[in-house]
Amino acid sequence: MATETDRPQPIGHALPGRRLPKSVRNFMDTEASGGVLLLVAALVALVWANSPWAAAYQPIWGTEVSVNLGRYVLEADLHGLVNDGLMAVFFFVVGLEIKRELVEGELRDPRRAAMPAFAALGGMVMPALVYFLVTAGSAGSRGWGIPMATDIAFAIGVVALLGGGVPAALKLFLLSLAIVDDIGAIVVIGLFYSSGLQPQFLVAAGALVVAIVLLKRAGVVWVVPYVALGAALWLVTYASGVHATIAGVVLGLITPAQGLVPAAVARKWAMDLDDEPSAEGLEAMSQLARHSVSPAERIAHLLHPWSSFLIVPLFALANAGVVIKGDSFAAPGTTAVTGGVMLGLVVGKTLGITGAAWLAARLGVARLPEGATWPMMIAIATVAGIGFTVSLFIAELAFEPGPLQDAAKLGVLAASAVAAVIGGTALRRACRAPSVHANI
Repeated sequence: MATETDRPQPIGHALPGRRLPKSVRNFMDTEASGGVLLLVAALVALVWANSPWAAAYQPIWGTEVSVNLGRYVLEADLHGLVNDGLMAVFFFVVGLEIKRELVEGELRDPRRAAMPAFAALGGMVMPALVYFLVTAGSAGSRGWGIPMATDIAFAIGVVALLGGGVPAALKLFLLSLAIVDDIGAIVVIGLFYSSGLQPQFLVAAGALVVAIVLLKRAGVVWVVPYVALGAALWLVTYASGVHATIAGVVLGLITPAQGLVPAAVARKWAMDLDDEPSAEGLEAMSQLARHSVSPAERIAHLLHPWSSFLIVPLFALANAGVVIKGDSFAAPGTTAVTGGVMLGLVVGKTLGITGAAWLAARLGVARLPEGATWPMMIAIATVAGIGFTVSLFIAELAFEPGPLQDAAKLGVLAASAVAAVIGGTALRRACRAPSVHANI
């Protein structure tokens, strides 16, 4: 008679170490839920921009906003406020997650980080190369950075739809790959999509970063000076010509990722408490527990929902409203841009990630995620071709408003939909197949 352990188990449910850390599960759950709102916002923007009420779309986002700071005046339209201001918070959360991964996550161990790092590198280089080959010699070649990005929220959302059949290690691989991908996108934005650099403001930004680090090393825990210095860093970065969102990433990376009190100390204190502790004892325990959680984790826990459920959907609403007309591809270079983005994200991502992962495994410098097969890796590489948020962001930086920018956005929207459908279907099929590693 077959026992419970003899019965076939879905892939991922019978694997050692299948449970993800709670903080990672919470992060992925928030991203997956936020991905639904992101999709809704993008569809609303697209329908709105092509509806009888389309005349109201652009004027709303063109509403002027100004802030007087003494003799300085900060002026921007609502679209710029979302892209330059609110998206800095999004990139701050990205920076916090990068810091967490580097300190205590998958990227802490070089051997475990090798596979997502190699795969992400291939997934950035190949799409950029594919795009450049398609657009070479045209006005659209400047957009080579657009297909390099993977959208964490949408990608994790697609995987979440498949339930527990996807090995936990493969989910963690996708998350780590997307985070390394974000690092690459940040570097690309800072180096290639910033213009009119002002050295004096760059020096001021560096001085502010040093001041924040010194405060941190001095043990200052009062949040007010950090908020003031962080706001000043955003302002001088904005004025420097480097895109202001980079300030958010820098702030995330320098936020402490370790608690002031080791977690082991807090646990021992809790075990030593009396059965009926005094009010003072409970208050001390509360303070101890609070200080055992790192500032990076506390801030991420506070801001991540706002980023996923408000800021990113607002960004989609402000940027996905592309007008689709019969002559949308009449301008020179538009067809090449759309084709380059689609081929880069759907084909380039799949080939780049799979090829780099295969090479890393073949050379013995990395190994497949636990429980994963090569068909699963190919499928997850296709899912990584969903390049929505950061790809749209780079399209805004690469091209001025007009036909080329619209063509790039249409390519991002179409490619992300194709990658989601093909990648999700392939991953579902691969996870239902017997868990036998293919020899490649």
